[in-house]
Amino acid sequence: MISETWTQIIGLAAGVCTAVSLLPQLIKIIREKRAEQLSLFYLFTLLLGLGLWIAYGFLRTDLPIILTNIASAILNIAVIVLSIRYRKPQS
Repeated sequence: MISETWTQIIGLAAGVCTAVSLLPQLIKIIREKRAEQLSLFYLFTLLLGLGLWIAYGFLRTDLPIILTNIASAILNIAVIVLSIRYRKPQS
């Protein structure tokens, strides 16, 4: 059986990977100042899921779940804001 310490380490690693996965998209939007290809539905659905994970973390009093999903949500909000800002109007 896996110890509680290893369980926490695995949880933290999973959360960090999830949060970091948004960075390349954020960097690309900032560099190109374009975001037409991004689905806002996807981003808002992801944000909802992250919010639910945060709530779950609070219900379980699980700091790794709470912190890593808050970090993911912050990055996701940044991607949403920049996606809206750099979205070109349809002609």
